Amino acid sequence: MHPSQLAEIFENIERPGKFYAAGAAEIYMPSLEVEGVGQIALPLLPIQAEQLVKVAERAPYGKGEETLIDTEVRRTWQIGADKVRINGKYWQQNLGEIVAWVANKLGVNGEVNAELYKLLVYDTGSFFVSHRDTEKSPGMFATLVIVLPSNYSGGELLVRHRGEEARLNLNVTDPSEIAYAAFYADCRHEVLPVTSGCRLTLIYNLLRTDQNQPLEPPDYGSELSRLADWLKAWGESLKDEENDVPQKLIYPLEHAYTQAELSFAALKGADAARGTAAVAAADQADCDLHLALITIEESGYAEYNYDHYRRGRYYDNDEEGEFEIGEVTDSSQMLTNWRKPDDSQPAFAELPFEDEEVCLSIDVEKLEPDELEFEEATGNAGASFERTYRRAALIFWPRFRRLAVLNQAGISVNLPYLTDLATRWTQLGEDIESSLWLEAHELSGHMLRTWSKPDMYFQSSDQPGNNAAMLDALFCLQDKDRIDAFLVNITVEGNYGKGDNENIVQAMNLLPPQRAAELTEQIIAHNMALYPGACSDLLARCALADWSGETPTSLIPAANALYNGLPGDPNIPIPTEYWKRPSDLHSSFVVNLMTALEKIAPDLACQSAECILSRPGKYGFDNLLVPALLTLSDQTGVATHQLRNACLEHLGERIAKTLEPPKDWARDSTVICKCRHCSELSEFLADPSEKEWLFKAIQQERTHMEDSIKKSGCDLTLTTIKKGSPHTLACVKNQASYQRRVQQRKMDLEHQLALQLANTDSRK
Repeated sequence: MHPSQLAEIFENIERPGKFYAAGAAEIYMPSLEVEGVGQIALPLLPIQAEQLVKVAERAPYGKGEETLIDTEVRRTWQIGADKVRINGKYWQQNLGEIVAWVANKLGVNGEVNAELYKLLVYDTGSFFVSHRDTEKSPGMFATLVIVLPSNYSGGELLVRHRGEEARLNLNVTDPSEIAYAAFYADCRHEVLPVTSGCRLTLIYNLLRTDQNQPLEPPDYGSELSRLADWLKAWGESLKDEENDVPQKLIYPLEHAYTQAELSFAALKGADAARGTAAVAAADQADCDLHLALITIEESGYAEYNYDHYRRGRYYDNDEEGEFEIGEVTDSSQMLTNWRKPDDSQPAFAELPFEDEEVCLSIDVEKLEPDELEFEEATGNAGASFERTYRRAALIFWPRFRRLAVLNQAGISVNLPYLTDLATRWTQLGEDIESSLWLEAHELSGHMLRTWSKPDMYFQSSDQPGNNAAMLDALFCLQDKDRIDAFLVNITVEGNYGKGDNENIVQAMNLLPPQRAAELTEQIIAHNMALYPGACSDLLARCALADWSGETPTSLIPAANALYNGLPGDPNIPIPTEYWKRPSDLHSSFVVNLMTALEKIAPDLACQSAECILSRPGKYGFDNLLVPALLTLSDQTGVATHQLRNACLEHLGERIAKTLEPPKDWARDSTVICKCRHCSELSEFLADPSEKEWLFKAIQQERTHMEDSIKKSGCDLTLTTIKKGSPHTLACVKNQASYQRRVQQRKMDLEHQLALQLANTDSRK
């Protein structure tokens, strides 16, 4: 089944109304008064036309969120509705008849009101280039133009919509007639230049007073039946997950709608007919139906348009003149601003969509962007652009696939929703046959199928994240099957971090102990190479967990997996790809390793201790072992005692070394760089009689010298003397190395005492 078939059915559903309506009527002329001028004679007299221009103001136009005045875009005069009085015995009746007539021609049912917006005066040469009207009042759907009797020529109204154009000449010759035209607010239209005389025009906003009443379409019984049958067949095809069928269908509408006015009740013309038919057919086919905005955002490089001039200068503040679209480098396609058939707003976030889900192809190259912004070049960044296209559409999906479709919103939306379902289910105390639990179970299944797998950009975290929240929700739901599936398909496969461990152990508490032990082994075996710290933390937690028992022999395979993956094996080459290298070790790794192994397999703990001591390049005493053994002060195992003695031996050897301040100014003269200037620095450091060295050089050489001193750890205090040119770098010897050894000796003595006390306590 192809989505284009749905479009073909919709194409036969058309409201018998056009995008515009125009006519003329013989009426009793109203009494027209304008503040500052008084009573206006109709037909309009030339002298009063001049008086109107004097009290009027230049009419602006809208550009994005700005209101601008530019007589090359719009040249006309406006008088606000608050300064205009229209009276007459029959005027309201005549106006009502005109509104009813144009509403019928536009295909709009229900009550429609006309709200006076402005009085426009088009004197000779006046015009308005092609534009769209904004919806100025709630419920506005169209604009009504009434041309009052006046002598002029030119000034034709052009209205365009979806490739059609209407050229309307609203100039009537009979002084008792008026001409009028109405068109939907999203239609592009323009007023051609008035070649002579003055054109006097009343502008009204047409408003639907009852937006809750949908527009009633004609009888499309056969199309409705075809539409419902097609949707049913599509839903059946989705029950076979091997079918390559879109999960949702998107039918773009004809008219443009703003975000504020988007609703089923405000649909226009054929859109209204198709919307009403869609509501009925979706209900028959057991489908969900929504109205939403197709939102396409693009960004990329922009180029300056140096050849675009106006009157010998660049377009000032005119983005289309100053810049040109270059290359599109990034784009997104989302469905936003959701509405239900009753025009309530569901709690949906943005949903992505694929081109294959759209029934009618959307060629953005032929669309005018709703938003277009250019950014001038700054620093090293060139000029750029961002543009947005929006188009309303009907969205269908079978009700039984609702959660699968909503899952497309991603973890950031669905995980809080799943957590809320789990919380409500727990609070209500319902069983696993309840609708809440079944909905949560189904949603979690969809989430697992789309949960991200690790790649080269994946970052393991020590803090609880999405994995932990997911496991917590599944634990609340007591959903053992989903817990097992998550650990096998997500955690074991490498989407894993230390921050997950608390929730992993909590969730595995619901599983049989033997299964929990098997999963622990799989997680460690598959993740030890990259995340040794997380794996040791997991095993330590499991060893202390209730389900492992007092003698957790079931965890011996997991302990072997941890031991076999101990970092630092000289026989295993270090990967060149940075994302395949193991995370840095911390003292907590040794703490968790000894805690876990001494409880699970003491012999394996001793083997691990020997292995650690045989790899001093990986397991340094000062950064790993001493801090770890200080933490393990209460541990009494043989392996811990072995490591503690090794640390005491290391500290004792360093404490035994002589500690005294330098006797002269000779300092360690090892300098990494061997250039000419750094060689002079080395000679200065080795000299026992020289305290200060002045290095006068250009900035580049001084900077190199400072970097070399820093990298080599020289005992020097640096000061730049900014007298003369070039400046001078003053290098004065200090006792930094000695002071560091003093501090180290103090810590060594403290650590030695603490470890000796721990040894004493362990023998008691």
